[in-house]
Amino acid sequence: MIGSLTSLAQTSLRDPQTAARQIMDLGLSRDALWTALALVAIVNTFLVIALVQTSPGAAVVPLPGYFGKPLALFVLIAGLMVVYIHAMYWAGLAIGGQGSLTDVLALVVWFQVLRAAAQITVVVVSALIPALGMLLSLAVAIWGFWIFLNFLATALNLNSPWHAIAVLVVAFVGLVLGLGVLMALIGGLAQGVIS
Repeated sequence: MIGSLTSLAQTSLRDPQTAARQIMDLGLSRDALWTALALVAIVNTFLVIALVQTSPGAAVVPLPGYFGKPLALFVLIAGLMVVYIHAMYWAGLAIGGQGSLTDVLALVVWFQVLRAAAQITVVVVSALIPALGMLLSLAVAIWGFWIFLNFLATALNLNSPWHAIAVLVVAFVGLVLGLGVLMALIGGLAQGVIS
């Protein structure tokens, strides 16, 4: 099992599209994938807290209050992942892609597993050598973005990873607009404007 995951991780780094097809071919159920997403969100919550605490700028730059509240941070991370998965899926269909929500979900979950492993390495390196940790964090972000573009292009049957950038942009705009409408409604309700 560990050997298979290690091999899949290596393939993801070298050839993300082949790894994406291998993951989709597993045929994991939606229930298993949503549970895995929740577990990954829990791990990411604690990793974000660890990164904030080991970051040299954490004491200088004031952070939002939810960074000190693991449950609130978990809800935020999990909620954003769920909303963005749906936004990417529908944005992909809107620009001519084909694929299933389950495939997008499976690849996002696996990407988050890879990201969590990379973040653990960054946390350890940052604690030992902060400057090297910052460089490693930048390298992980760039390589991770390339992997994710390939994952998304494969899940939605897009022509190239560059088309996945369009999906990300459309999904992000949709997410921002949706959150804006939601916040306006919540604000209106809070002020008694909407009865």
